Amino acid sequence: MARSGTAFSQQAECTNLKFVDIVKLEAATVTKRYEEVSAFILSGGESSRMGKAKGLLEFGGQPLILRIARLLEPLVSEVTAVGSPERYAHLGLRVIEDQQFTRRRERKRTPGPLAGIASALTATRTFWTLILACDLPYLTAEWVDWLLARAKASKRQIIMPRTAGGLEPLAAMYRPECAEPIIAALQRGVRKVTDAVEQFRIEFVTERDWRRIDPHGRVLRNMNAPEDYEEACRWLEARHL
Repeated sequence: MARSGTAFSQQAECTNLKFVDIVKLEAATVTKRYEEVSAFILSGGESSRMGKAKGLLEFGGQPLILRIARLLEPLVSEVTAVGSPERYAHLGLRVIEDQQFTRRRERKRTPGPLAGIASALTATRTFWTLILACDLPYLTAEWVDWLLARAKASKRQIIMPRTAGGLEPLAAMYRPECAEPIIAALQRGVRKVTDAVEQFRIEFVTERDWRRIDPHGRVLRNMNAPEDYEEACRWLEARHL
């Protein structure tokens, strides 16, 4: 059935409501800062189903990618977006481009998330790297703090959440030694993140582990289509009623 109005009919509602900045309030309650962790927000996808770059969708009065960056800033040593500098640099974010690791004949294809992870891991200067997608409207500082603390105590190479929807490699922690094997996988033609990381020592964490801080199982829910965005906007509005 055809949808009435623009696919972004909820955007004005998300943008114009006079929200208290929940991100700042949440981040302010977390006093730890993980200097051994840098964060990279992957934002190089085409967003074909959404019809617009997901990181630029207005959410709580600001672009979603900027909201996520501000949430992370009190917790990690540095926050970087991986994607188009022309698209995101005006927001004041540090931005690096996706590197090309694939064979020359494949370079006309849009780099996928595995290339984004490899780009981040070749640029990182810290012991741990937090990789996040740019379309996580329900993400909280409390959950990020929980994941960083879990990584700090782990001897594995990757800390990866597992939800009812499956593995979440775009909300996970990676050690820098993962870079070279991931690049080698890209050069062999591997595109799927979960296929490329099978070789590593992975600590899987599940929703049961963080249920206390996310009782509704919402924190890692992402947005793929306009209706997902509209649902997130309604959720955000409800938090302020």
